[in-house]
Amino acid sequence: MNKHFLDISKEQLTEILAEADLRVLLMVMYHFSGDRRWLEAPFLPSKDVRLIADESAGLPPSIQALIRAEALDLFSQPDLTPALGDPGDTLMVEMMQVCLGHRVPPEYAPMMREQMGLSSRLADITPAITLKTQRPVVIVGAGVSGIALGATLQELNIPFIIIERNSEVGGTWWQNTYPGCGVDTPNHAYSFSFGERFRWSRYFAPRQQLQDYMEKTATAMGLRQHIRFNTSFTRGNWDPVRQCWSVSVSNEEGSEQIEALALITAIGQFSLPAIPDFEGAEQFCGELFHTAHWPEGLDLTGKRVAIIGTGASAMQIVPNIADQVASLTIFQRGAQWARPIPRYHDAISEAGQWLLQHLPFYAAWFRFTMFWRYGDGLLPSLHKDPAWPHPERSLNRANDRHRQEMTDHIHETLGSRSDLIEKCVPDYPPYGKRILLDNGWYESLLKTQVELLTDGIKSIDSGGIHCKNGEYREVDIIILSTGFQVSQLSARLDIIGREGISLAQQWAPDDPKAHLGITVPGFPNLFCTQGPNTGLGHGGSAIFQSECQARYIGACLARMQQRNVSSIEVKQSVQDDYVATVDAEHEKMIWTHPGMSTYYRNGQGRVVTVMPWRLVDYWQMTHDPDFEQYVVTATELIHSA
Repeated sequence: MNKHFLDISKEQLTEILAEADLRVLLMVMYHFSGDRRWLEAPFLPSKDVRLIADESAGLPPSIQALIRAEALDLFSQPDLTPALGDPGDTLMVEMMQVCLGHRVPPEYAPMMREQMGLSSRLADITPAITLKTQRPVVIVGAGVSGIALGATLQELNIPFIIIERNSEVGGTWWQNTYPGCGVDTPNHAYSFSFGERFRWSRYFAPRQQLQDYMEKTATAMGLRQHIRFNTSFTRGNWDPVRQCWSVSVSNEEGSEQIEALALITAIGQFSLPAIPDFEGAEQFCGELFHTAHWPEGLDLTGKRVAIIGTGASAMQIVPNIADQVASLTIFQRGAQWARPIPRYHDAISEAGQWLLQHLPFYAAWFRFTMFWRYGDGLLPSLHKDPAWPHPERSLNRANDRHRQEMTDHIHETLGSRSDLIEKCVPDYPPYGKRILLDNGWYESLLKTQVELLTDGIKSIDSGGIHCKNGEYREVDIIILSTGFQVSQLSARLDIIGREGISLAQQWAPDDPKAHLGITVPGFPNLFCTQGPNTGLGHGGSAIFQSECQARYIGACLARMQQRNVSSIEVKQSVQDDYVATVDAEHEKMIWTHPGMSTYYRNGQGRVVTVMPWRLVDYWQMTHDPDFEQYVVTATELIHSA
């Protein structure tokens, strides 16, 4: 039996190639052959904007067969080596456009080359020279951002300590264990650009796989030796004399002071639950808890359950428990737009897994296709068209088309249930709030044991919930699916800056501001991740954001050492200009649309969580720090131990 360079038989490879994504396979064939005909007609894939696109790439059967036959011959060569590695920017644009079947702006080329591992994400940053007496960087949190930071600082030779209050890495994926918990971004985009490829079982993986991935990545990157688990951050004080952060931490063994070169917050936007203050809640005799505090081993079989809220968590929980409970009462404050995702539950076939694991360049281009379809394509439809005649229902023609598509989906799923349709069609434009994925949500509402109430809650007593319309529901369990306190961000931590002012005071009232969402005037050597106006309301991956911020922070710290700088502090004027630009851009976008509420805005109506930029814009903004934007204090870098 003949083997090729992939050490597999020709018969086996034939079976595997039959399930390959042809748009991805064509790019791989070009990498290995250098033959330009794979970028030309008749081998040009059709445009397909679905999150999980048709693997045939819209090509006729005869062309599909020809591609697979020639791929078999190409990859059956015994000593095959790639003719092309990193294509560079110009050729990369051409390859991306062929792969997707539509135009790609040239500025995406360098970003995607890094994201796909075709070029190094840290190649142009000079690593630091570690000194035995050098103070470490303290990172608070070992979730997605903490892992990205740890991997970056380790590669740049910068000493660091990660403080983690939990017993394991993972952050929100460690904390949230409710039924149906999972990611709403395709996993091959919601993953780090560095490290080993993970074997995702599905396109949208469940929570446990995400947690496994975080744990394995931390281990593989050698981060565990830097993490102090079950340790809480107590306080951080900037010492202007010693030019360092005095960081207080505590665990069951006591408290400790750490002198830190820099303090980095990596606690995310979704770690502090929002708990409503319902009258009489303390009298309830059953179990009452937030989704982030799901009791281990909880059995809902035959229980009368109430769930308060209809956001992302509820939409995942309800389809997973509806058939288990005796009754399920859902309390909805406002309807949400939800997109149907065909093939959401599809498993990745064994052939697909093999290609992702063993065929060079395949995983990189597969990641690209997923990243692109869930990236910036939606953003133009979120801009207000001043000439649009129906601003009460949508923003522009494309936004109105999305509204019609999602409305049609609601009508098709709920059928003759006009009562439910009235409750489920939102009265604001699509994407005005976080867009959700229909994971069986509407079908669950049709079940006889499920009811959707919209009149609001008056109070709670020992046995159930009093509704504002005078009705009463006896329940055994109350689940709070009421979201998180997202606007506090890093101000949840006790951080005291240069003038003795806390970050909470600086950002009061409920108005966080930071240059690039990362640095704050008055707080030297403080860096925030997932900070103000860095959330993603239009698509994309929080892991991508964390890598952008990790690179920026790592580049700042490396440059500080190279230039013998002890501290940097962003200028107030720089932050003011940036925030003004952000606010002006948001005025053109959906999240400032009147007549609706969203957690993206603070109490004064200012958008404080999500960013108005394309992913590529933020990547460019954070790629290379400009020290002209900072007050730089140059003193001796070497400190006494």
